Amino acid sequence: MRLAIPVWENKISPVLDTASRFLIVEMKEGGEMSRFEVFLEERNLSRRCHRILGMGVKAVICGAVTRHFSDLLKASGIELIPGISGQPDDVLHACLEGNLEQPRFFMPGCTGDGLDEQLSALGLTASVRRKAQPKIGEEP
Repeated sequence: MRLAIPVWENKISPVLDTASRFLIVEMKEGGEMSRFEVFLEERNLSRRCHRILGMGVKAVICGAVTRHFSDLLKASGIELIPGISGQPDDVLHACLEGNLEQPRFFMPGCTGDGLDEQLSALGLTASVRRKAQPKIGEEP
């Protein structure tokens, strides 16, 4: 699965609609396989959505996003995890470890309601939890 994180000055861009730099992370079995950056110069939201979809992105972790752009992305089958802030590597690590629900990753005014369910639906926390549970006969 490919995950996109809009980046501005080494932190998650506060507004997805105007972000031009994206970190694209290839995820597999609860871990990072590879990453690369892309620049989107398109200002038209439909074109931006088409470009993101064309990169094979399945989910976007972002800060604020307008309802119009959110609707376009969701209609294209791209999952959104909005209201997140922080440095991309810290957010990605917390996501992989199942710890993204920490308030330090929420934008002001965001509570993270439903975040765990969103991440689980993408398979980002379920595999981590399976790995963290001891097998029968093992010490915790």
